[in-house]
Amino acid sequence: MGRPTTKTDLLTAATVNYEKLNTFIAELTEKELETPFDFSCDEKKKEAHWKRDRNLRDVLVHLYEWHQLLLYWVQSNRNGSKRPFLPLPYNWKTYGNMNMAFWKKHQNTSLDEAETMLQKSHEEVMKLAEEFSNEELFSKGVYQWVGGSTLGSYFVSTTASHYDWAVKKLKAHRKNCARM
Repeated sequence: MGRPTTKTDLLTAATVNYEKLNTFIAELTEKELETPFDFSCDEKKKEAHWKRDRNLRDVLVHLYEWHQLLLYWVQSNRNGSKRPFLPLPYNWKTYGNMNMAFWKKHQNTSLDEAETMLQKSHEEVMKLAEEFSNEELFSKGVYQWVGGSTLGSYFVSTTASHYDWAVKKLKAHRKNCARM
């Protein structure tokens, strides 16, 4: 399936990819859970997140924090408080620093807590998506605070696409563990 462009496709893709993520997590072995992530030997993995995330907890809290960004952004703007998606002082050129701040914030969060937090935030994001019509989600110009994109694209990015990113990272970790 391509990137969702309708409410139905968004809800389906978010649900399916979330289930894929949880299924993959459930299948991780003790060795895979206990082995720190290390992608330093793969020259193709140059993005900052390959160095940042060191375990499953780090991946899950990253997803959770991006859910929080979406929830706060939508709630604030719906209530009349104009807010950008990324909190100040961050922007789309510096959001890697924000991701690192999220990582630092959660170094004492347990894996169990991260799993619970993600489950709850996923449910909140899905419930919020349900509140919007297809047009509100996927027509440009409906909400001035969204800018030149669509509200639905933010939901897709923080759910289906982000869950797919997480599964790919976990698969790469599994592959590394198999080589050890």
